[in-house]
Amino acid sequence: MLTASEQEERVLSPEPSPEPVIRIDDVAVRFKVPHERIKTFKEYAIRQLQGKIRHETFWALKGVSMDVNPREVFGIIGRNGAGKSTLLRVVAGVFRPTRGRVPVRGRVAPQLELGAGFHSELTGRENVFLNGALLGYSQAEIQDRFDEILAFAGVEDFIDAPIRTYSTGMVARLGFSVATAIRPDVLIVDEVLSVGDAPFQVKCKERIDMFRQQGTCILLVAHSLTTIAQMCDRAVWLSHGEVQAIGAARDVANQYHMATFGILPVLD
Repeated sequence: MLTASEQEERVLSPEPSPEPVIRIDDVAVRFKVPHERIKTFKEYAIRQLQGKIRHETFWALKGVSMDVNPREVFGIIGRNGAGKSTLLRVVAGVFRPTRGRVPVRGRVAPQLELGAGFHSELTGRENVFLNGALLGYSQAEIQDRFDEILAFAGVEDFIDAPIRTYSTGMVARLGFSVATAIRPDVLIVDEVLSVGDAPFQVKCKERIDMFRQQGTCILLVAHSLTTIAQMCDRAVWLSHGEVQAIGAARDVANQYHMATFGILPVLD
């Protein structure tokens, strides 16, 4: 048993907080958008050489800062065009920030958009290995987990058919199954939970919860405030590329709903 002095020392010197898996430090992303529509790359190249292209500067993110810790599900909410997907792409390494730093520790599994990394003319089987390679998995790793991937996605009967014949839900299920075949340190999910049917959404949520318990941090974009409130520990509300609020998921969801609709939502 600890002595009184030892107990006092323990209170005064709490356990250190875990090191963040993701540290987003004053991140800004700028895009240049041409004023006029240019139909071909050749025309664009010629006009660029002639100095005849006028661009408009658009800031998709402006000074965004936050940390995401191990075992944390972190929600990102906001209207279309708020910068949510841009932020995910910066974390995934798809975009390089114009300003700021985004150090990420460990393996990242991005599920950024429906069918990303899939080739429409290849079969489901071929796309499993292609998508796995793009995510950094070895062929042996995918082969060892191939049956599990198919069972989770529920596409066993269609695995040798071209992806272009798959329904939207089938593509979403297969993409999520490949991305989560091996537990990542960071899982990025962009609206995938809104695509599949109810049983698949339950399986996704169960897998996300299992990963969290094992130390994975999850970045989750969803338009459903109920999903954000139920699944996330914390959340950030983005508007026009800027942070409007960050904190407990339910509190941020309420602030966003109040600002958007003028009333508080009923969140179970």
